[in-house]
Amino acid sequence: MTKQNPLNMFITTAPCCWGVDDPKNPYLPAWQRVLEEASLAGYKGLELGPYGYLPLDVNLVSNALNQYNLFIIAGTIFNDLVSLSNRQALLLQTDNICRLISQLPKPNQYPNQHYAAPYLTIMDWGHDVRDFSAGHSDRAPRLSSDEWKGMIETIKLIAKHSFDTYGIRTVIHPHAGGYIEFSDEIEKIVQDVDSQTAGLCIDTGHTYYAGMDPVKTLLHYQERIDYIHFKDINLSVFHNIMQEKIRFFDACAKGVMCPIGQGILDYPSIYTMLKQIKYEGFITIEQERDPRHADGSLQDVKASREFLNKMGFV
Repeated sequence: MTKQNPLNMFITTAPCCWGVDDPKNPYLPAWQRVLEEASLAGYKGLELGPYGYLPLDVNLVSNALNQYNLFIIAGTIFNDLVSLSNRQALLLQTDNICRLISQLPKPNQYPNQHYAAPYLTIMDWGHDVRDFSAGHSDRAPRLSSDEWKGMIETIKLIAKHSFDTYGIRTVIHPHAGGYIEFSDEIEKIVQDVDSQTAGLCIDTGHTYYAGMDPVKTLLHYQERIDYIHFKDINLSVFHNIMQEKIRFFDACAKGVMCPIGQGILDYPSIYTMLKQIKYEGFITIEQERDPRHADGSLQDVKASREFLNKMGFV
């Protein structure tokens, strides 16, 4: 029986559960299938997915969302935030994504929610040396002072443009295999990007992958968190891949991510803590995989949603 939840902690999902991370991957399922299966699994909201996956046609996407009774909770920039030569391309992505999501069906805003959705979630990605060091803080190189300052400036430009032009709040997502992953880097981010400029999207799976405690991390950054991602981790696979030199998404293809409730993360404690801090808003389930295994996605995202629903999430 579903527990009554006095707070609105609303569960959504994302195309990465169908293996959609690289829009150039030839094995991706059709975006219409992702929307249909998200709806069949009981979801009302999902993320846009990586830039270039869903079309940028407002009418086309709106009609599809209405067909499946869905809304878009966030758009995503998953790209190189470090290289200054990439800055203009990122600002173009910001324009295209925010123009689209600002015109799509919108979710409710709840009393304790810091900023209204949809969000622009930004993640650094695209550096081999960090990709092969995902989860290994001791061997992962850090950015130089000048590189870090350049990345911070780019993040601030994206966040200012998304909010000033479209009213879209930017949230920074620490991601395994990027230059914003480990505890020292998250601390620097919250020091260098103020809360008026951008918030945080803390991901429980990436937090654990990077050697941090998800409960303690969510609690520590509660004032900066606007949005949350949930994952779960298969501990035996995780232990094995930590002994390898392996890219993050190759680890995902080996099954390091599993349905919520079937892995090592302590979701009862996470739920209790989120109630304690009175978190309201949206939480997106993710389970990265090889898109060639997308036939298992519907079953997995349904299992994750049902597990969390029984716990008290809605």
